[in-house]
Amino acid sequence: MKRNIPPAPLPQVSGIDPVRMRLPPDPEGSWPDLGSYLTARYEGTRGAESMARLLRDGRVLGAGGRVLGAGDPYEPGAFLWYHRDMPAEPVVPFPIGVVYRDEHLLVADKPHFLATTPRGSHVFQTALARLRVELGLPALSPAHRLDRMTAGLVLFSVRPEDRGAYQLLFQERRIKKEYEALAPHDPAVEFPRTLRSHIEKVRGVMAASEVEGAEPNAETLAELVGVKGGLGRYRLTPHTGRTHQLRVHMNSLGLPILGDPVYPVVRDPAPDDYRRPLQLLARTLEFTDPVTGIAHRLGSALSLRAWTDLPGWETDPGPGPGPRPRT
Repeated sequence: MKRNIPPAPLPQVSGIDPVRMRLPPDPEGSWPDLGSYLTARYEGTRGAESMARLLRDGRVLGAGGRVLGAGDPYEPGAFLWYHRDMPAEPVVPFPIGVVYRDEHLLVADKPHFLATTPRGSHVFQTALARLRVELGLPALSPAHRLDRMTAGLVLFSVRPEDRGAYQLLFQERRIKKEYEALAPHDPAVEFPRTLRSHIEKVRGVMAASEVEGAEPNAETLAELVGVKGGLGRYRLTPHTGRTHQLRVHMNSLGLPILGDPVYPVVRDPAPDDYRRPLQLLARTLEFTDPVTGIAHRLGSALSLRAWTDLPGWETDPGPGPGPRPRT
C-alpha cells in the first residue's frame, strides 16, 4: 500500500499553518506533470500567478519534504504542501494583552483593528497568528471570535484536544459575556430593555440586516449605565451570538455605536486608518472552565477613549510609532 508521508515541517509564516492539497484521480492521463495540473486548476483565477511563483521558488513540498517543481510527474492521490503567497499587510500597531493563561486556556485582550483569525486580506496581522508567534504556542486555536473592529476579551484553547470543550461553552451558552458600548443618549429611549429580532448576514455583504416578522434568533439585554452630555455608556449582554448583533441592535434603536463603519451607513476606511475606533469593548467573560473546573470572571484592561476624551477620539489621526493601549 502506498503511504502518503508528510513533509518535513514547513517553516511557520507568522503562525500560519501550511496548506495541504491532495491530487485528484486522473484516469484519462490529462496531466503529465504537476505543473499542467496546477495550471488547469487555477486557470483564470488570482491563484494562477501565485502558484506558478511558489513552484518557481521551490516553496511547494511533497512527501518527506521533497521540493516539487512544475516538471515533476503527476501522482494521483499524493499530497503536497505550501504556504499561501500572501501580499504584505499593514502592521496593526497595538499590543495584544493577556489577562489569563494556564496550560489549557488563554484569554487575550484584543485591540481594535486586529482580526481574531485569518480571513480575507487579514492573515498575519491577526490575534491568532501574532499570539502563536509571540507566545510560542503553535497549536493555539480560538473558541470564539470578535470582529476586527471590536476590542476586548477573546478565549483561546492552548491544546487541540481541549478546543471542543471550550467551544461548547459558547454553543451551549454556558458563558456570560458583557460588553461596554458608547453611543448617543436619547432620553426618549427607555432602559433597561431586551432587544429581540431575526438577524441575517449574507456572505459577501458587509452589513447584517434584521428580517421583519421572522422568528427572533438574536437577543440582547441593553442597560444604560452612564450619561455624559449627549453620550451614553451602555452595558450590553448578548444571549445569542449573531454576527454584528450588538451593533445591529443598537442601530435599531437609532443609537449607533460611535465609530461604527457599517451601521447606519457603510463606509470603507483604509486598512491602516486607525482613527475613530469603534467604541465597543468585550468587557467581561464569566464561566466555569470545563477542563479544570475553575470558576473565572475575567475583565478587560482596555478602555473606550471617547468616554474620557471625546475630542481626542474624534480628531486623533491614529497612533504614532509606538502602540497605544487606549482605544
